[in-house]
Amino acid sequence: MEAPFANREEAGLRLSVALKEQTGREDVIVLGLPRGGVPVAFSLAQGLHLPLDVFIVRKLGVPGFEELALGAIASGDVRVLNAEVVAALPNAAQLIESVTAHESVELERRERLYRGDRPPLLLSERSVIVVDDGVATGSTIRAAIAALRKSGSAQIIVAVPVGPPETCRELRQEADEVICLLEPENFCAVGEFYQDFSQITDDEVRYLLAQAARVM
Repeated sequence: MEAPFANREEAGLRLSVALKEQTGREDVIVLGLPRGGVPVAFSLAQGLHLPLDVFIVRKLGVPGFEELALGAIASGDVRVLNAEVVAALPNAAQLIESVTAHESVELERRERLYRGDRPPLLLSERSVIVVDDGVATGSTIRAAIAALRKSGSAQIIVAVPVGPPETCRELRQEADEVICLLEPENFCAVGEFYQDFSQITDDEVRYLLAQAARVM
């Protein structure tokens, strides 16, 4: 069976239709989670005539089983943990600190690389649409929501093309609104719902952010 989304760009355009009431609002900003969420966010922002920026979040994967998420960290010294995974691991505290230290280095690198000399994001009292190319456990988006709450955002809307129903239900308890176009019961991985799920490079992220800045 053919995957429902041709690519991330198409997924972003379809999300923009679902969020058309946000078109052109001066108090709204779209934040893409790198790397895969940025092309989705770019298309969504273009469709709604909204500014685009990047919000850095890093998953904390279990060493040797990186797809299994201990949790995630985000800009602003925010860390969210997956209680079920942590409870099942021996030496969890030591693992968490080790993985956090490693991923913090990458988070800081991406902050410098993607944002460059742009001023820090000022999100207080603004509505934000936080975008990724899909969710599995939701740990990355949950870290983003926690960091955005800390920044004083007035409203947090999560926009993703696909995610399992249980994760979307959990996110709806934390965000003000969650738009998820597909919530399949039989969910294995985000990539299975895209015809083209090519890895996004740092250069592509920087290019899209530069394009968005020129348009606005």
